[in-house]
Parts: sequence; C-alpha cells; structure tokens
Amino acid sequence: MADWRPITKSRKNGFPRIMGIINVTPDSFFKNSRLNNIDLIVERAIHMADNGADWIDIGGESTRPGAGFVSPETELLRISKAIEYVRDALPDIGISIDTRKSIVAKEAIINGADMINDVSGLSDSEMKSIVLENKCPICIMHMKGLPRDMQNNPSYKNVIKDVNYFFESKNRELAEFGINSKYIINDPGIGFGKLLEHNLQLLSAGREILPNKDISLMWGVSRKKLFADLLGRDENIDRLAGTLGVAAMAPSKEVDIIRVHDVAEHNDLYLSMGAIK
Repeated sequence: MADWRPITKSRKNGFPRIMGIINVTPDSFFKNSRLNNIDLIVERAIHMADNGADWIDIGGESTRPGAGFVSPETELLRISKAIEYVRDALPDIGISIDTRKSIVAKEAIINGADMINDVSGLSDSEMKSIVLENKCPICIMHMKGLPRDMQNNPSYKNVIKDVNYFFESKNRELAEFGINSKYIINDPGIGFGKLLEHNLQLLSAGREILPNKDISLMWGVSRKKLFADLLGRDENIDRLAGTLGVAAMAPSKEVDIIRVHDVAEHNDLYLSMGAIK
C-alpha cells in the first residue's frame, strides 16, 4: 500500500491533489474512461501518474444517472486484477476503490487499494468495519436516492444545510465506531440527486458544507451533466473547458482532492496557475 496520509490533504502550495478515473465498466457515462483490458488499464494508470496524478480511482460499477445494480461477483471480477496490476506497476501511487459494497472494498484492499470511495455514503453497514480493520481512508459522498432514480426531480429546502447535516450524521457514525477524522473525506456528490442550482450552490459553498473543517473535501465534477445545463454542452466530450473552469476555482474553495478524467490537463492548469504570482 502507498502512504496515503499526505495525499488526503491538498498540496503544500494550496492546489488540490488529482485523482484520475479508470472505469472497468461497459457503461460509465464518459466512454473514454472505460477500459476492460489489463494492459490498457495499467498503461492508462502509468500515464496518469506520469502526468501528475496523486490517486488512481478504479471502479467496476457505473453510478451514472439511470445505472442499474451490478452484483458483487461481477464487480470483483472487473476490479480485482486491475488493482493488483496497477499496484505492481505503481507501488507509490494512491489507489482508491470506487464501490458501495463492503465485500468489494475488502477484496480491493487485499489486492492493493489504499482508500474506499463510497458514493452511497455507508449504505452497506459493514463498510465501517473494513475501514477500522485496515485503517484506510474513506470518502463519504452525498447522494439523494439511488443512481437509477436520483435525477427524478430532486428537491431540497436548503441544499447546503441538508448536505452539511448528512455529513455531520455520517462522520459522527464513523467516529462512534472508532474511526478518527483523519480517515474521513467528504464529497458533496455533484450531479448525484441534484439540479443545476443545487450543484452551483454546493460548489460555491466550498468547505462550508463540512461540519468539521479538519475533514478533507473532494470534488467530482469532471464532464458531468451540469455543463450541459450550464453551457449547453450536451456531449460529454465537449465539457473539458467547463470542467477546467470549475477546477480553477477549487483552490479558493479549499478543495483537497479533485477527481477527474483528464489528469494532464488539470495538472497543467494548476502548474500554470501556480506560476503566476
């Protein structure tokens, strides 16, 4: 396993850590992130690491709007060798397993993953045990509903307060189970059960959504539908500029990790921003 402790917090220069996305799925919403060949997976991971990635996030179940359930057996078949081979090729990179199932998370950690990225926010009651036993970080994401129905007219009285309360409850649940706050990352779940107005409010709020400001904050906005709603970019291949525009705001919002499809472009963005005094 890599030493994940420095890379759950932003870089010393204030820019977020970069997490590159690899989907070992046939149906993730951005087709360029889909890979099902081990050689191509390792090649993509090495390319991401060479271009500034601190983390590689590997997932075997799509959670795009409308996605159906994938069995643990299928998910494990997809991700186990991918994580094992990426770990062998990149012993010092942080590897995150994108899953909502404790049985998948457990196997992924055995195979070399360092962190659990749980988009369901602890829907599997056994997930806490995996975190405690392995002393690994976990990202808790807010999602209203399930992937199959989360975009069916989601509504909030106050999305900032609702998401803040959700994190307060989940972080307390982890703490009462014996898990230190240094292991916890919160993600507002942009595009997961939210309309454009909700997404923009959450992005504008930055760390205000966190009940404990010592908790790490992760954003995942890469090529999402909010750029169709905001910019009229219906094809996700055309959403890179919008994605980078939001990423440019991440340092001022004190984001620790940004999860992206386009690692090199984000690394170039932050190098360029850092060069201007």
